[in-house]
Amino acid sequence: MILQASIYIIFALLLIVSALLLLVVLMQRPKQEGLGAAFGAQMTDQAFGAQTTDVLKKGTVFFGTLFMVLCFVLAVLMNAQYKRLHTTELTGEQQPANLRGDADAAPSAPAPQQPTPTEQATEEPAEAPAEAL
Repeated sequence: MILQASIYIIFALLLIVSALLLLVVLMQRPKQEGLGAAFGAQMTDQAFGAQTTDVLKKGTVFFGTLFMVLCFVLAVLMNAQYKRLHTTELTGEQQPANLRGDADAAPSAPAPQQPTPTEQATEEPAEAPAEAL
C-alpha cells in the first residue's frame, strides 16, 4: 500500500519537474536568437536582470538532474512492486486474487451446503399447486 502511494507521488513530482524543465529550456536565449526571441528572451532579461542566462543554465542543470533522479527512483520502486507481486510464482505460495493483480478474478461464492439426512426428513413436502378450472 505504501509502495503504491509512493509510486504515485514520485510520478506526480516527475510530471511537475518535466513541465518546469520544459519551461526553463524554452526561456533560454539561443545563440542565434531564433526560438528564444519568440518566447520573450528580452522580457526575461528585464524581469530577472542581465544575469538571466546564468540562472536559466543553472535551472536547466538542476531540473535535468532532478528529472534523472526521479526517473531512477520511479524505476526502482516499480521494480520492487513487480518483484513483490511475482515472488509467489517462485515460492509456490498462493496469494489472494486482489494482491496478484488479476482483474478478471472475482472472489468465489461459498458452495451451497447439502442438507443432512435428518434435515431432509424433517422438511415438509411442498404442496402441489391447485389446478385452475
